Amino acid sequence: MPEKYVILIPQFNDWEALNLLIQKINEDVEPTLLAQTALLIVDDCSSRERTGPFTSYRGNGIRVLRLFRNLGHQKAIAIGLSYLAQEADWDKVIVMDADGEDAPGGINQLMAKSRQFPDKIIFAERSKRQENFTFKFFYIVYKAIFQLLTGKMITFGNFSLVPQQRLQNLVRVSEIWNNYPGGIIRSRIPYDSVPLERAKRLAGESKMNFVSLVLHGLSAISVLIDTTAVRILIFSIMMSGLAVSIIFAILFLKLIGNATPGWASTLGTTLLIVMLQSFLISLFLVFMVLQYRTQQHFIPAIHFRDFVEKVETIA
Repeated sequence: MPEKYVILIPQFNDWEALNLLIQKINEDVEPTLLAQTALLIVDDCSSRERTGPFTSYRGNGIRVLRLFRNLGHQKAIAIGLSYLAQEADWDKVIVMDADGEDAPGGINQLMAKSRQFPDKIIFAERSKRQENFTFKFFYIVYKAIFQLLTGKMITFGNFSLVPQQRLQNLVRVSEIWNNYPGGIIRSRIPYDSVPLERAKRLAGESKMNFVSLVLHGLSAISVLIDTTAVRILIFSIMMSGLAVSIIFAILFLKLIGNATPGWASTLGTTLLIVMLQSFLISLFLVFMVLQYRTQQHFIPAIHFRDFVEKVETIA
């Protein structure tokens, strides 16, 4: 029996780009693969209704899953994955954005890599980006901060392939509700990647501004908050050690009479206050994380139904 695949595409008011994306999928995905692939569009409660029909799709039909409220890209992905896991009728799920920046031709390469490693989630690793210099610069900064705070490398986004056996694991990872790739890193589900260039947006303008990008980066870091909190505490202890060393140096200078009157006591007191504050804040963060780990978490596989308004079969 031939395998069945589905492409999961979350979208919010991106109907024009989505139609162009479907056309690109028709053109760029291998015909034998396309014939076995359905589309699931997760409509994140768009404020604009479709003004026309979908582009004719040459694959295995289109379904639109509409949400009761706008939840954001990452939560829409988590709900779509949970819906597909409930059906358990798909051998592989491809997750990609609706704007066309995830080039449909990359699906062929993801599939080829998945045949080599059938039990792994396969990500598209960004080998080249099309954004402006400012975006690329801050993206490099984000990756460096992510690695510094979490000890992990992140070189991929949402574009990925999830095999059925891993899908059932994935939808029970609460962290994908905040950040899909970060949740997979946190879950320790095995994954691999294949280098793919990022394409240009097919239509419209990106809804991601600087604030949205910062929030997205923080959400990725937040799913590894326990590791982050401990690393911050260790950094705070190291800085406290440095501060204590400076205070002793100041006291030594004062004892031998080389310190400017008033300067030694002012600097020493300031360093002591900063040291104690940073240490106590870091310690408080660690205890907050430990308390959070004892609480019951949101599980997408169980709670996703609360957000699904309807499922519409287009073809």
